[in-house]
Amino acid sequence: MTSSSPGHVTRLFSRWRSGEERAEEELLPLVYQELRGLAANHLRRERAHHTLQPTELVHEAFLRLFGSQVEALDRVHFFALASQVMRRVLVDHARRQLAQKRIGPEDRVTLHTDSGVTPESQVDVLDLHRALERFAKVAPRPAQLVELRFFGGLTLDEAAEVAEISRATAARDWEAARIWLSGELAA
Repeated sequence: MTSSSPGHVTRLFSRWRSGEERAEEELLPLVYQELRGLAANHLRRERAHHTLQPTELVHEAFLRLFGSQVEALDRVHFFALASQVMRRVLVDHARRQLAQKRIGPEDRVTLHTDSGVTPESQVDVLDLHRALERFAKVAPRPAQLVELRFFGGLTLDEAAEVAEISRATAARDWEAARIWLSGELAA
């Protein structure tokens, strides 16, 4: 087992939650590296000339997560929280950019059946955020799945694990969410 295996990280979270300082020292570098991967995944979905750099996204998420005394139960829960925080960072960034200029067709992110990205279905990140908030009021579990997959970069299996649902339920929720959001975003 490597020191960065999921089980090791989960055990470190447990030790950290119980107040063990040494666990925090071991945990932070491991979590930081995984956050960098998550940030790279998020930014792959952004427009080509996006001004937020991966390191900035990681640092902002890192500060928000650890500055809020996050109560992550384990590795999976932590990265679900990190996904939500990164979504908020990207939405806040998009809002600041929108305040500075009008968004054009080249400033779009995309939604896809597999990973959340496709060239034929472009969606503005703010439009997606607003639609996802509306969808969460109607269908919270599928909305959470979209957030985990699109913003968190999780696979369907990983998102099912975080949401504590079966893979089959996750697949149905993903398809329903995709159809609903496509209709909302086309309007």
